[in-house]
Amino acid sequence: MKFHYVLLFLLHHHHRQQFFLFVSLVFSPLVRCGHHDYSDALSKSILFFEGQRSGVLPRDQRMKWREDSGLSDGRSMYSMDLTGGYFDAGDNVKFGFPMAFTTTMLAWSVIEFGELMPPSELRNALVAIRWGTDYLLKTVSQPNRIFVQVGDPYKDHNCWERPEDMDTARTVYAVDAPNPASEVAAETAAALAASSMAFRSVDPGYAQTLLRNSVRVFQYADNFRGAYSDNSNVRDGACPFYCDFSGYQDELLLGAAWLRRASQDNSYLNYIEINGKTLGADDNINEFGWDNKHAGLNVLVSKEALEGNMYSLQSYKVSADSFMCTLIPDSSSSHIDYTPGGLIYKPGGSNLQHATTISFLLLVYANYLDRTSKTVNCGNLIASPLSLRTIAKNQADYILGDNPMGLSYMVGYGNRFPQRIHHRGSSLPSVKDHPQFIACKEGSTYFNSTNPNPNVLVGAIVGGPGEDDVYDDDRADFRKSEPTTYINAPFVGVLAYFAGNPN
Repeated sequence: MKFHYVLLFLLHHHHRQQFFLFVSLVFSPLVRCGHHDYSDALSKSILFFEGQRSGVLPRDQRMKWREDSGLSDGRSMYSMDLTGGYFDAGDNVKFGFPMAFTTTMLAWSVIEFGELMPPSELRNALVAIRWGTDYLLKTVSQPNRIFVQVGDPYKDHNCWERPEDMDTARTVYAVDAPNPASEVAAETAAALAASSMAFRSVDPGYAQTLLRNSVRVFQYADNFRGAYSDNSNVRDGACPFYCDFSGYQDELLLGAAWLRRASQDNSYLNYIEINGKTLGADDNINEFGWDNKHAGLNVLVSKEALEGNMYSLQSYKVSADSFMCTLIPDSSSSHIDYTPGGLIYKPGGSNLQHATTISFLLLVYANYLDRTSKTVNCGNLIASPLSLRTIAKNQADYILGDNPMGLSYMVGYGNRFPQRIHHRGSSLPSVKDHPQFIACKEGSTYFNSTNPNPNVLVGAIVGGPGEDDVYDDDRADFRKSEPTTYINAPFVGVLAYFAGNPN
């Protein structure tokens, strides 16, 4: 990957024309679209969330092929209203853990880059956040209980069914004190605290409600420590889909960090100072996603470390610096893999989640460094905010079509994009076009069809290509063709930044 080395070198010497010449020579097989319409991609990335909505859809719903769904969620088992929220991906289950993370990332996108969004898209982003927070508030509305999931995933996955037709078991998974649910409760606390900041100037009353509930649910997370998927009544529903693989400690630190930022309460500052070592803030620092929060935690806390010159938080900043250095291929500590076409790659499926979350962190950290006139010392080279932003831009442009396939991995953006995504609602005829009920196994005809999906899930970012940059537009290959809310959420912030700074 000599490309990145010369990239940094040439940017450092301000030879921009040579840089572009170099790229065209080395990556001649790459299809380059030139200038991307980041504003268009931004609006589509937010619109996607309307296609994932569960519950009663509002009158201003723009994704017109969707209708109301999951209207009895929570009623039979708990006499509770658990309608609303988001389906996490191409199925009809509401998993609380990734939904909370999605909401945190949407809110963080608005906090960092909302001022770069056109007013209409800032409003749409806040609506998308609120669809998540309104549901999350329901999940923590009963004292000493948290609802962590709605829908039996095995029964759901056994059917290919529109959410509007859903007749599989809407099992509700709840955890009651003193049983633990630390990672879901703490990530929910993070989501509510971050969202309170996003709403503070437009709806201060709602912001206060979010912050008050965040404090309460964080106490549950911290008082009864342990993984939610260790509860026998939850394990069979959460695993292996959103099992806690990396421990709950990182979520406790993340929840406290967001409560510190949202409330400025010193007790949360003390928490992240004192518990950093014991809760493993130095472990697995090069990961960030719905399960492992370490890299995001370190970037978040680094803001106060940098701006407040706080020595007590330096270990978080050291870890954030270290993570940034791993992303620069010619840094002596580089160890992130890139595909031949330049995409960040990690094994395990849904790879674009790594590209979008890491791009988001690169841009956020670049801003924190810029404001404090700092750079990152990677030993054999110095990484400037510009070099971090350049890596993020390469990732964003790859996703939008500058890749060996010449394919936009965002549905509805550009001229060529995936047509057969792994998504029930998108692949089955809409209720408007086919009002008759389509039963569990009747949907298989549509799943097995080679026809393009009839309903375009505009803005959806799919799992993405393999390590060889190859993408087969195959509905059955869910690791590549399934979109998720947590792939899109951080990309909202990334696109907001480039919409405001296209060059």
